[in-house]
Amino acid sequence: MQRTQRSLPARLAGLNPTAVFLATLALVLVALFAPGPLGGLLLLLLAGGLVALSVTTWPVQTPANRAIRLIVITALVALALARIL
Repeated sequence: MQRTQRSLPARLAGLNPTAVFLATLALVLVALFAPGPLGGLLLLLLAGGLVALSVTTWPVQTPANRAIRLIVITALVALALARIL
């Protein structure tokens, strides 16, 4: 049997939104309470995931969603760099 691979957007669309939200919230809380550079690195990891998601879904997003995503990513990177330095 040949197994067909679903595309990344199709796999992401199949995820439970509540579980994704809770996992992201847990990662943010761990990053905020982790000491110094470790928390900053976790925030950079989260920002990298958001960048990858944004690149994948950029063509189908409205300009308002794009602006909000850019603001959130910028804030995460700034907070991460502040924690690292």
